[in-house]
Amino acid sequence: MAANPTKENERPAPPRARPRGRQRMAHSLDAVIRETLAILDESGEPGLTFRTLAARLGGGVASIYWYVSSRDELLERATEEVMGQLLVATEPLTHGPDPVANVRAIALALFDEFVRRPWFGQYMLRNNGLQPNSMSMFDRFGQQLMKLDLTPRQRFHAVSSIISYVVGVAIDLAEPPPREFLESGMEPSEFLSMYADRWRALDPERYPFAHQVADEFATHDDLDVFRSGLDLLLAGLRHQAGEGSSPSS
Repeated sequence: MAANPTKENERPAPPRARPRGRQRMAHSLDAVIRETLAILDESGEPGLTFRTLAARLGGGVASIYWYVSSRDELLERATEEVMGQLLVATEPLTHGPDPVANVRAIALALFDEFVRRPWFGQYMLRNNGLQPNSMSMFDRFGQQLMKLDLTPRQRFHAVSSIISYVVGVAIDLAEPPPREFLESGMEPSEFLSMYADRWRALDPERYPFAHQVADEFATHDDLDVFRSGLDLLLAGLRHQAGEGSSPSS
């Protein structure tokens, strides 16, 4: 008889695994926010896409939707994370005996973070329920002014003005340098001197102020200008509260 063609020692193939549904990636919201901040700090707000973030996390784009519903929400949560870190860092600045000096110190810390992270100022205080840390920072300024003899209206105007000034100047300083400067190959001091010369060449009768400050413009430092403007705001606040002036630190 012919031998049975089936091999006695041949093992049957294992059954095929059934396809499983979409699995949640092993991320966490903390990891998503951490990598979001890394992208924002490296590439700015335009560099943040779900595809780029997913690649850094090692998963698919769909996995990010477990944690946030949109790119805007992601940016707002990143803003809140940074603001939370600032709240911790600036808490020791709230205990000084001079509330105006405390406001100045907090404002400078906030400004430094806005300059370091240009995207940051665009997304704070959007009033959408996702920003308790940003609201806490707003309140932190106000709590200092509650120690001064001011009306609620004066306090609200003061805090709003200070924050608007800090954010506005920081965003302006974070803008890319003008194209003329980039194409000139000059050092910043040389570029400023060139512009100062243009001011000096203007008609002195029509532009007397530009002539008077041209030398200052040629050597100015943007951070000094910012601090000077902040001190002007705070001096007005002291005057409004009926307090004497205090030297800036």
